[in-house]
Amino acid sequence: MKRTTLSLIAGATALAAVTGFAALTAPEGTAAPEATKAATRLPVERVGLACPVPSSSEVAETVYTSYTPAGTDTGKTPGADKGKGDDKAKAEKPTALLKPATGATASGGTGKKPTAPKAPATVTTPGKPVTAEANGASVPALTGSATGALAPGWTVQQTTVVPAGGSRGLLGLTCGAPDTDFWFPAASTAKARHDYVHLTNPDDTAAVADITLYGPEGVLKSQFTEGIPVPAHSTVPVLLSTLTQEAAQRDVTVHVTTRSGRVGAAVGVADDKLGSDWLSASADPSGSVVLPGIPADAASVRLVVFAPGQDDADLKVKLSTANGAIVPAGASTLHVKSGMTTSIDLPDLTRGSAASLFLAPENAKRPVPVVAALQVVRGKGEKSEIAFIPAAGPISARATVADNRAKASTLSLTAPDADAQVRITASAGSGAGTPASKTVTVRAGTTTALTDLVPQGLKGSYALTVEPVSGGKVHAARTLAVPQDGIPMFTVQTLTDDRGTVEVPSARQDLGVLD
Repeated sequence: MKRTTLSLIAGATALAAVTGFAALTAPEGTAAPEATKAATRLPVERVGLACPVPSSSEVAETVYTSYTPAGTDTGKTPGADKGKGDDKAKAEKPTALLKPATGATASGGTGKKPTAPKAPATVTTPGKPVTAEANGASVPALTGSATGALAPGWTVQQTTVVPAGGSRGLLGLTCGAPDTDFWFPAASTAKARHDYVHLTNPDDTAAVADITLYGPEGVLKSQFTEGIPVPAHSTVPVLLSTLTQEAAQRDVTVHVTTRSGRVGAAVGVADDKLGSDWLSASADPSGSVVLPGIPADAASVRLVVFAPGQDDADLKVKLSTANGAIVPAGASTLHVKSGMTTSIDLPDLTRGSAASLFLAPENAKRPVPVVAALQVVRGKGEKSEIAFIPAAGPISARATVADNRAKASTLSLTAPDADAQVRITASAGSGAGTPASKTVTVRAGTTTALTDLVPQGLKGSYALTVEPVSGGKVHAARTLAVPQDGIPMFTVQTLTDDRGTVEVPSARQDLGVLD
């Protein structure tokens, strides 16, 4: 990765597609169907994302990859093709723009002027990734939006290599959509850990956030966690260990909510011995949980679960492998007390086979919603590296992960309940390459790991898009492994549905008109 000094102006016109909000406008002149009452799905026309400050390390090297999947040609701005004049057409041209959050600073507080990523080009056409680089500790948080045909499925991957120092590691994050509620199991206030919650506001108005910490005994007494102001187009990093005077906790669940406005939220983790990575939010609380994408060579796996409701949760634990679901030795069940963070170590879990973890209620008639995440370590001793796998929801229509690299990416697919068929597409490369696709069948209870779907003639990086074809629910995760100096650096990103379309009722339904 070149150590290029990057201009702030270039960054303002750089990457496309940071998405945290979605909006839809019905095409002009479209009449409500007279004969049908069924809702229809239309493509979103505006989405937004927020990317946190990538690192406080002077030697950090960050790549941003922006991508919109091909194939959603109905996502153009209404009226854009009706010849309403040059100014109107220019205003309605699809855009995908990522720019620095005003006032953003690196989490280490270096005091240096933020340096934005410099992109070789903005995204103008779905189907081809665009990359940008930004190095050092002064790279700001980024926010932005995509409109028109570039909006459906727009995704941005932030990948950082820190080769040395306290934040050493490979840190990967799919930049997230702004929201009002986030759960982060597997955080920590332990002395060896330096966990920051990054709150990034992409909107024009200020947001106000609250942070609540839950340890093994329940809520941690904390301070400065209520009414945290996050100015418009700005970012606020909060060090967890400074929020509580209680004894350091190895396992903490972080709950971020907003009183007003929305934020993008992610937890940056740095461990003195195990390296660093991002902890993304768990899927919404659910009675059944899937954690996909445990690497085949995982040296240790730690499961962290939290029950946010009033009831305790009793869960069955199963490991999904290539050959089917089995019960991990000594961990067939797990009792999770309400309001308390529960964890369990799962040694020798994968035994050389890529896997996923299933959590289901012991009593199917009385499911208790939980959130969960895995802390995964590869390597041994000083050559260890840490990553996290949050609970992932199923892919309902389409999901994409960017910044895949030849011989470095593994896509894991798991079907917890029934056989499923999915279509996987490898995009063109950011430099060159012909897209490729294949249909894969994932048997019920199994995990399938794919490493061979790469664009022909690939130069640069590429995106992987997963679309269900038939059968049961599918959950997915991507592992990116980039070894360095004998350290098995890696990061895992779960795939979330891109919400590229929105279900819209007919006008007759919406207005409650009777036949």
